[in-house]
Amino acid sequence: MKNNYGRFKIIVLISLILLLSVITWKATAANAPNFLDNQNAQQEVTGVVTGPQGLPIAGVAVFIKGETKGTVTNVNGEYTIRATQGDTLVFTYLGFKPVEVILEQASTLNIQMEEDVASLGEVEINAGYYNTTRRESTGNISRVTAEEIELQPVISPLQALQGRMAGVEIDQSAGVSGLASSIIIRGRNSLRFQGDYPLFIIDGVPVNSSPISSIGPFTRGAGIDPLNALNMSNIESIEVLKDADATAIYGSRGANGVVLITTRKGSDIGGKTTFEVQGYSGFSEVSNKMKLMNTSQYISVREKAFENDGVVPSEINAPDLVLWDQNRYTDWQEVLLGGTASIKDFNVAVTGGDENTSFLVGGSFHNEGAVFPGNFGYKKMTANINLNHNSKSQRFQMVFSANYGLDNNDLFYGTNYVNLALTLSPNAPALYNDDGTLNWEDGTWTNPFAGLYKPQEIKTSTLLSNLSLSYEMLDGLKLKANMGYSNLGSEEEVRNLKDAYNPRTWDRLILSSNNSTTQRTSWIIEPQILYNRNFGSLELDALAGATFQNSENNMLSLEGLGFSDDRLVGNLGAADEVRVNLNEDVVYRYAAVFGRLGFNWSRKYFLNLTGRRDGSSRFGRDKRFASFWALGTAWIFSEEEYFKNNIPFLSFGKIRGSYGTTGSDQIPDYGYLDTYEATPGPGGLYPTQLTNPDYSWEVNRKLEAALQLGFNQDKINLEVSWYRNRSSNQLVGYPLSAITGFTSVQANLPALIQNKGWEIVLSSINVQTKNFSWETSLNATFPSNKLLEFDDLNLTPYRETYKVGYPLDISLRYKYDGIDPETGLYRIADVNNDGRFDINDRVSINRLGRKYYGGISNILSFRNLDLGVLFEYVRQERPTYLAEMSNSPGRFGNNSTDILDAWRQEGDATNVQRLSQSIPSLLAYYNVLNSDLFIGDASFLRLKTLELSYNLPATWLTGFGIERLNLFVHGQNLLTITNYKGLDPQGGKVVPPLRTITSGVQINF
Repeated sequence: MKNNYGRFKIIVLISLILLLSVITWKATAANAPNFLDNQNAQQEVTGVVTGPQGLPIAGVAVFIKGETKGTVTNVNGEYTIRATQGDTLVFTYLGFKPVEVILEQASTLNIQMEEDVASLGEVEINAGYYNTTRRESTGNISRVTAEEIELQPVISPLQALQGRMAGVEIDQSAGVSGLASSIIIRGRNSLRFQGDYPLFIIDGVPVNSSPISSIGPFTRGAGIDPLNALNMSNIESIEVLKDADATAIYGSRGANGVVLITTRKGSDIGGKTTFEVQGYSGFSEVSNKMKLMNTSQYISVREKAFENDGVVPSEINAPDLVLWDQNRYTDWQEVLLGGTASIKDFNVAVTGGDENTSFLVGGSFHNEGAVFPGNFGYKKMTANINLNHNSKSQRFQMVFSANYGLDNNDLFYGTNYVNLALTLSPNAPALYNDDGTLNWEDGTWTNPFAGLYKPQEIKTSTLLSNLSLSYEMLDGLKLKANMGYSNLGSEEEVRNLKDAYNPRTWDRLILSSNNSTTQRTSWIIEPQILYNRNFGSLELDALAGATFQNSENNMLSLEGLGFSDDRLVGNLGAADEVRVNLNEDVVYRYAAVFGRLGFNWSRKYFLNLTGRRDGSSRFGRDKRFASFWALGTAWIFSEEEYFKNNIPFLSFGKIRGSYGTTGSDQIPDYGYLDTYEATPGPGGLYPTQLTNPDYSWEVNRKLEAALQLGFNQDKINLEVSWYRNRSSNQLVGYPLSAITGFTSVQANLPALIQNKGWEIVLSSINVQTKNFSWETSLNATFPSNKLLEFDDLNLTPYRETYKVGYPLDISLRYKYDGIDPETGLYRIADVNNDGRFDINDRVSINRLGRKYYGGISNILSFRNLDLGVLFEYVRQERPTYLAEMSNSPGRFGNNSTDILDAWRQEGDATNVQRLSQSIPSLLAYYNVLNSDLFIGDASFLRLKTLELSYNLPATWLTGFGIERLNLFVHGQNLLTITNYKGLDPQGGKVVPPLRTITSGVQINF
């Protein structure tokens, strides 16, 4: 059956390509005579397009009215086009009034364009299967462009979006290169943390957005970002689809939002080939260090703890007080995290073409060091190509794109490495012996550099390719086929070398390695029919299509034991024993039909209907298919005569709304089947999962209403959106009694999750003169997440995690009850007075998620000098820095200087218990770790990006063959204003996001 299905895929693909190729050949041949005849009457027209101040404008579209062929101006405003005398040339550019000129005898035509602020709303945005404009969109779509993000010194495009979009939470929880950032669009919709990933589509190809699993201590929590292979300088725009109208056409895949990434395309620049070279270099460093005790403070705290306990320090219980140098001081934060990581990035792109064919070829190299000691870092190389071709009749179009990336991440298996930087005794021994070997100080400590001898290497390769073919059979009727293929391969290796261990254990040491590979492959075919026609004042835009998608995920994890030498570690052929810890081959298939009907009347009234019928291999035969739909509508009331005549300062006004359903199948594959796992020995197989063919899709019902206003010729724009999403039929593991032999079975639980909130987006042109301009944009989100219903919650294990009527991101904790006046130890409340602490005593409900968040940016331009500033702000609570220390006050290991204010006698006003290392003090500390005492304010205002650039005047470049030269300086995470006392309000126990400064140059020639 599988072989027949594979043959069917190949036959369908070949048939589509052959059919469209024949149609293209016939269309081209039929138009060849006309094309040759017209050549005699055409002439080459050249010129320069400038703005009001006489400066050249790059990117102006120049085309012949009534025809689709045309060109765009280069960076000097120059253009070349072939036209016939009497043709009308049209010049259009965002922010300027269009110009139409009838071509006469002259072969040179220079144009000066006038600004038109009101046209800014006409920018085209990607809505997935179709394009729209911000003015006419019925859905909620946020967008950032290359100009905003291309120069940021980041690896993944998600990192560039922080603070730029309303309703989009992006959390970069670690400053380790290559790690995945989390993204949540309009709140959590699922009880499963893995069930909130949005759909990522790159040039029409869906990409598995889940992080690649990893075993290292730095990478285990976040995983590896599958988007790392993208070249940031090759991204044209990123759109995020949020409401039902925008996402329902993606059906089950759009339940958690859709992220559309569009890469750059080639352009016709009068047949001229242009080159763009960009490079920057700089450095990164940890932006903040905690205030820890110095040696004298530490010694006094430790001695006081022994005094309070009535215990005499000895070589066994206090090597720091008896054996180690009492005057030695080491700033372990500086030693372990205080390095400077160098950054280098180089990018080149070549673009060109003619009226029918354009291309873009590019590549990049990125290299980052690490703030850790040793030779660690991240390297990435990418290559990309884009090819666009139109037949001479302009009826056939082909678009091909491919992006390939290789990255190599060198880290180490430094368990609790960051925690050591915070808790190592300031008088700890020297790192190295006189002979250069690691110092273990006769086994009295664990050398923090031991982890450096457990190197971790992660290699990833990614290929994303897309082929789009379309043919306009009749005016307004177009056939289209979108085909894509993606392949991601990842290899990870951790080697445990001899020097990572105390030499006293070498005689019984077993050298080992851990090796794992992940392979993700996917293909997709989407045939479509598009129809567009005007019926007087009514315009109809229709779309129908189908999706066939196949994905395979292969995972293999091996462990090698018993290597005889460091140089052989990792070579499994040299291991005494090889264990297979995981070997999985998973296939996922997805099919759908979808459609859209868009109506607009007089460009004032808009109605958008979308529907999709999905089928997923993750459900049983009777539950495999589900339908999803949405309705979106908009009214541009500013086009009504009443508003035009009575409210002159209102340049634009629109009311829009949407309602619809999306679904989710983000669960493990084969969840409805009985499954078995192979095991060594005579048993062969043993069961791992019970069957349940009756569970079905999650359903997310989305409702939205929004108001968009523009004032003073759209110099001030305001958009206010209200949304409410309700996700039901939750797909989770239903707990079972242990006597069944299984802990859970996949099922739908009767839980209803609601996300609602307000989004505000404001932009303004504050000043605009001949030499100076100032623009501001602001976004703010006020979310509310709540578990509305969960029948019999108290009968499930989720009773320890969630509460009906509260958000999903709560933490159920003990109630802190102050310092015991008799013992001086932490005290928590025994709410039910049963003499023990359990879930019934966790009555303090603390929300750890974002209460509100947003960003504000300003762009100031003075002649050729531009300054861009972006601040990100977040209001939130999270575990405090004291929870990060994992160290009870007075016990072995450093701590915050706050513990110098520890309790000494009854009446002391402090929240730090008595200095002690006794068992009761340790138990009290561990209890209070789970109380509301260690939940605090982690809000912050961060200067996310600061960019200064200067374009050299064109007159300076004359004679050098250079069209544009831009010098820039960029800063990332330069300043954080927060009351949080730990390393970083986002970073937690791992390396926080780094402060980065780079400088570079862009050259076009």
